[in-house]
Amino acid sequence: MKALKSSRRRFLGAVVLTGLIGATIGTTTVPALARAEADAAPLQERLGFWSPTEQELGYRAMETIFPANVIKAGGSIRNLQVADQELEVAFLHEHRPYTVDDFMKVNRVSGLLVIKDGRIVLERYGLGRQATDRWTSFSIAKSVTSTLVGAALLDGAIESLDDPVTRYVPELEGGAYDGVTIRQALQMRSGVGFGEDYNDPQSDFSRYAAHMGPAFYRQMASQPRVAAPGQEFHYSTAESNLIGAVVMNATGKSLSDYFSEKIWRPFGMEADGIWITSPEGLETGGICFSATLRDYGRLGLFMLEGARAGGKAVVPDGWIAEATAAHSKNAFGELGYGYQWWTGPGDAYRGIGIMGQALYIDPQRKLVVVIQSAWSKPGGPQYYGLQWDFIRAVAAAAGG
Repeated sequence: MKALKSSRRRFLGAVVLTGLIGATIGTTTVPALARAEADAAPLQERLGFWSPTEQELGYRAMETIFPANVIKAGGSIRNLQVADQELEVAFLHEHRPYTVDDFMKVNRVSGLLVIKDGRIVLERYGLGRQATDRWTSFSIAKSVTSTLVGAALLDGAIESLDDPVTRYVPELEGGAYDGVTIRQALQMRSGVGFGEDYNDPQSDFSRYAAHMGPAFYRQMASQPRVAAPGQEFHYSTAESNLIGAVVMNATGKSLSDYFSEKIWRPFGMEADGIWITSPEGLETGGICFSATLRDYGRLGLFMLEGARAGGKAVVPDGWIAEATAAHSKNAFGELGYGYQWWTGPGDAYRGIGIMGQALYIDPQRKLVVVIQSAWSKPGGPQYYGLQWDFIRAVAAAAGG
């Protein structure tokens, strides 16, 4: 694969402050970030364990902390009309009434966008965020990577979803991924063990989620096999990273460049996005591309409108239906799992990020909901339950 360009402004450790952090949080909170190295690992190494202040500043400026590639915008911007009247949303959660403001405060929401019939009916910002600020996606990146697999399939760069993953990532040969197909990896059904524990700094996720390149691929090949390929659903961010490697090796392009070429520019995104990379300059297919709130909304519209950009199909006929079908039922509560998309209820589907990110798409209602947050802990029923009740309330208020 050809060399990939990367903008690598690294945050070298918790004792080194960027101009953004120093200027924004002031001297009263510097000690929390500037602890001795013996007491605090660099921000890069403790992504799931940032303080609220680190989250609020870091999630909007990931390229100052990690090496990152640019997802270039350009050309005509897709206009988003704003409805004359804001959508009214009020609901009950655990017998308590909530307004939109209540929901945003409790779930630490930085950005909230609802698009109905192509028009913005609700748009709010919190945590000091501005409309021009990007925010990181966490695992919504998986859904993007899946869509880029569809693009590579239509382009002929990937011959078939039933090709073995090892055909495109040869470093995996002779290990746990022998016999695993691209389709099985998209469904998180490879049978390869991976510890996706967000609260354990020594888990596989904490150690490997931000890694790519040959050494990482060999590490994944050495992981234990816990089931035969295709038999069991087992959620793994590293598996999504490998899917990203398949796309990069098949197309000879970085994920950022391919994303920009196939979707970002032709669909009319307003601002550049960024995607964090490993030190080798390879994007992490499973986590953390960043964009403005409205560009996330445009991404939802791209899917809602049949994955067409610039008047052309980006994925094969039938791809969206297949990618958003429940290949694993009840994979997460009431939700199933498709090709890196969470599915249900009904025809609706969503991308989900562990710190409160959501991209919800309801084709029947022609509805897109974007939620971006900074939860104090990864996931948890106290957050997800409130978020899902809010989405249900939005869907009900939006109507058919």
